Amino acid sequence: MVVSDSKKLQKTTSRNTIYKKIMRHWQFYLLILLPLSLLITFKYVPMYGATLAFKDFNVIKGIIGSPWVGLKHFQYFFEGPYFWLILKNTLGISIYGLLVGFPLPILFALALNEVGSAFFKRFVQLVTYAPHFISTVIVVSMMSLLLSPQVGVINNILESFGFEKINFMGDPAYFKSLYVWSDVWQNVGYGTIIYLAALAGIDPTLYEAAKMDGASRWKKIIHIDLPGIFPTAIILLILSLGNMMSVGFEKIYLMQNPMNADSSEIIATYVYKVGLLNANISYATAVGLFNSVVNLILLISVNALANRITNNSLW
Repeated sequence: MVVSDSKKLQKTTSRNTIYKKIMRHWQFYLLILLPLSLLITFKYVPMYGATLAFKDFNVIKGIIGSPWVGLKHFQYFFEGPYFWLILKNTLGISIYGLLVGFPLPILFALALNEVGSAFFKRFVQLVTYAPHFISTVIVVSMMSLLLSPQVGVINNILESFGFEKINFMGDPAYFKSLYVWSDVWQNVGYGTIIYLAALAGIDPTLYEAAKMDGASRWKKIIHIDLPGIFPTAIILLILSLGNMMSVGFEKIYLMQNPMNADSSEIIATYVYKVGLLNANISYATAVGLFNSVVNLILLISVNALANRITNNSLW
């Protein structure tokens, strides 16, 4: 009886302490209330729709009334004729983009950091950062015009040197390179800014000490700059690997045509066509859920690996 009363007293004391803490900092709790509500409403509540992957969705019966079918849609997807094709294309574009798009902003930031002229440095930053604000629709339109077999500048140059014209946008062999390198052109400046900010946070006394020791620029980069931006690079690498299966739908869909479909069909475009165009909602939900689960596993695995090897991680 005494023990029970003691536990009740502890609970009451704990509740009072929490209440006092909340009331003491109520302004902060009020500030996070709106973003927290939006997060729950638009990110967590829609997760209930993932149950459609395990049901045969019926519009009349709704999500709750539709019959459960277990893993039927997952099995249909894994045994279907498009599974390996869209998985190969999704991973191929993601890995290609990561290998090219991840190191380039680092190299560009290191190079810009060594530029002595502040005007030239700002000018290069402006020129490389500006494409990030161009709409994806406009970027793809520019690519279509520049690479057109009839009126494109690139094909006219090739023809003037005696080469045959190439249908870049229709040839599956060029699709991944066009997607990745146009993405690099558009976003490398944006990525560079993050690393420049990390470089600006390095203690200036380290450079002064290196200068007194007679270190060259190359040695400063190796022993000061790279270790200084290493934690930032690891965090961005973890986020990139965690989104490996989430290749941008909009740009791929705009660049896609029947001739390059063997290289351009990815999970996101497949889900759109199956789910919205063919109204097979449950099957599309199963494919999308598979994509999200793989991303989650990758994120947790890479984060744990990075934490063990480098002591840098998201959590």
